[in-house]
Amino acid sequence: MLSEQLRSSMAEARGARPPSRAEEMNPFEAVRWFFDRAADHVGLSDEMRAVLRTSYREIAVQVPVRMDDGRLMVFNGYRVQHNAARGPYKGGIRYHQDAGLDEVRALAALMTWKTAVVDVPFGGAKGGVQCDPALMSAGEKQRLTRRFTQAISYILGTNRDIPAPDVNTDAQTMTWLMDAYSARYGYTPAIVTGKPVELGGSYGREAATGRGLVSCLAEAARDLDVDLEGATVAVQGFGNVGSWVARLIGELGCRVVAVSDVRDGVYRADGLDVQALADHARESGSVVGAPGAERITNQALLELDVDILVPAALDRVINAANADRVMARLVVEGANHPVTPAGDAILQDRGIVVIPDILANAGGVTVSYFEWAQNIQQFRWEEDRVNDELSKTMARAWAGVHARATADGIPLRLAAFAIAVERVDRAARLRGYV
Repeated sequence: MLSEQLRSSMAEARGARPPSRAEEMNPFEAVRWFFDRAADHVGLSDEMRAVLRTSYREIAVQVPVRMDDGRLMVFNGYRVQHNAARGPYKGGIRYHQDAGLDEVRALAALMTWKTAVVDVPFGGAKGGVQCDPALMSAGEKQRLTRRFTQAISYILGTNRDIPAPDVNTDAQTMTWLMDAYSARYGYTPAIVTGKPVELGGSYGREAATGRGLVSCLAEAARDLDVDLEGATVAVQGFGNVGSWVARLIGELGCRVVAVSDVRDGVYRADGLDVQALADHARESGSVVGAPGAERITNQALLELDVDILVPAALDRVINAANADRVMARLVVEGANHPVTPAGDAILQDRGIVVIPDILANAGGVTVSYFEWAQNIQQFRWEEDRVNDELSKTMARAWAGVHARATADGIPLRLAAFAIAVERVDRAARLRGYV
């Protein structure tokens, strides 16, 4: 039986209108708002809605770390497992000051929907430690990773929960995690993805999220009648995702005119030399100050008059306060949840097409699936095969979402969520959840 509180919550969700320009939600409320719209659209039962609106398991742990100066610092760590109807839990681990429980809950749910949209056999999870890695040495980050892994290791497993890199974590972080887990359970490379190639990582994994986004854009442009030859692009974020998008999108004929990082951005109307920019960022620690480019703020980048905007930094950067000023004709979400429900409603009203995160940035988890499969098979794929399989997966996913959006007369985000919800619902019913 459903509780009265839950019935009331569902009724309120069904009656909710799109958020007004003055409204904003916390990350988990926002993701659940998108889910509820999809659940309404596909006619999801109240029983299954009760299962999918919340997480299966949430763990909060202390992560005590002895710092280099002898102090003991205690950080808060989380692992949220949202749903595993379609396969083992899958999701990254981020190190960030804002990686609190609401944010990790939201990202875990997004992973459930993302893996379902691209149809890889995983569920959704996410992890986070609230810290500022920019202020930590490599030794401190290693000790943090090992203690966090020890604290959550009993819910991890090759066929249970497989972490991956996320904001402020990388292949080295995943190696420490794998080693800490393997010290207790035996050598287990398939426990984590995003590893160095030397330790079981997959060729093509580093570029996968950016490459997947560019592949999705190429498919979308044909169906949406968008001419990419000479199209101007602004990319917010020059980390793993944004830097690879900027490097690869030129292969489609696009011209990158602006990029940014945490310090600010750079702009050049006739196009940036992305390779020179990457070299400058590697040497100086930021894109700011790149020769021949004008400095701009992150906010100004979002409001540039460009054909394509790729928000590939943090969440909620396009919201009720600035969506009116976004000038791009097409927004392709490289980050997780970069557009709030209020911002999304404004963009939709203005006729700006948004390719949602659960589709556009799913290249990372797709190649993570390939890496996991390679580890289990103990057989490595060549990079050409990885990239070819990624391209095919993104093409199939885009085709499905676009066809659903066209057939139902709904935005791409709602179509993607609808497909994902139906797939998870089907798997859960086949397994006897309800």
